Amino acid sequence: MKSQLLAALGKLDVTEIFKTKGDLKRWSAKRTIGAVIVATACDHAVRVDLTWQVVVLCAIGITPLCISFFEK
Repeated sequence: MKSQLLAALGKLDVTEIFKTKGDLKRWSAKRTIGAVIVATACDHAVRVDLTWQVVVLCAIGITPLCISFFEK
């Protein structure tokens, strides 16, 4: 099971995620970093407890995504 998972992950090309193809938007660094911040905050909330720091980290993580809706 582990070897199949590692083989699948070995074939994954992360650089393709950030490349654009025509008018299609791909992942950007601001969305990816925000997702990592939110995922870390959620993990902390599940493992320890929901604190004001977790709420602030989630707000910081989703702010760039919310602002990106107003970009042209």
